[in-house]
Amino acid sequence: MSTVGQREIQTQKRVLKFFQEELGYHYLGDWKDRPDNANVETELLREWLSSQGHPEKIIKKVLHKLDKARTVSGSTNLYNANREVYGLLRYGVKVSPDVGENNITVWLMDWQDMENNNFAVAEEVTVEAENTKRPDIVLYVNGIALGVIELKRSTVSVAEGIRQNLDNQKRDFIEPFFSTIQLVMAGNDTEGLRYGVIETPEKYYLHWKEESSITTPLERGLSQLCHKDRFLEIIHDYIVFSK
Repeated sequence: MSTVGQREIQTQKRVLKFFQEELGYHYLGDWKDRPDNANVETELLREWLSSQGHPEKIIKKVLHKLDKARTVSGSTNLYNANREVYGLLRYGVKVSPDVGENNITVWLMDWQDMENNNFAVAEEVTVEAENTKRPDIVLYVNGIALGVIELKRSTVSVAEGIRQNLDNQKRDFIEPFFSTIQLVMAGNDTEGLRYGVIETPEKYYLHWKEESSITTPLERGLSQLCHKDRFLEIIHDYIVFSK
């Protein structure tokens, strides 16, 4: 293995350690060789919904609505699918417990008690497609992929990671995977972390500007954007669909 590859791996392992030890995320594993990785890990979501007291009959209906919303195909492009998913994340999933009964709202996130959610991180997430791709780090909340991070070594511009994210969103690559993603990020040790949402042009990716006692640029950005409360606050309060 080249020293270049070793440096990138060291950075990634350090970032994963930061997520676990400083931000409190559960480590799901290295998913390079794991089959059928998805933007909704059904069993993780089912487990969380069950822990909230929902019976299997309701859970099946919720999963069906979420699967329908996140599908990118035909006339449903990435933007529209992402907007549909966001509506379910933000306002809950309306389902009828039984024929003739009034709808109830099933929440995919606990927006009131952030610690009641299951925050997790996976690395090297292989997403199979005509042109298979492998995001460096994927952030899951209750089994739903909400964030993607591409990491570069310090001598490679963060712009390369941003362009990699943009390429991954193209129809020729793993576009459907991004139908649930709310924050798209890229970073390295010298420039720190830059972020956008789906289809954000490279020039509009931003740094989060806030005072912090953390001196390393990458960890500072991760703490400011991916701290559990902040991560869900951004998704809940600052995502806007303008088309």
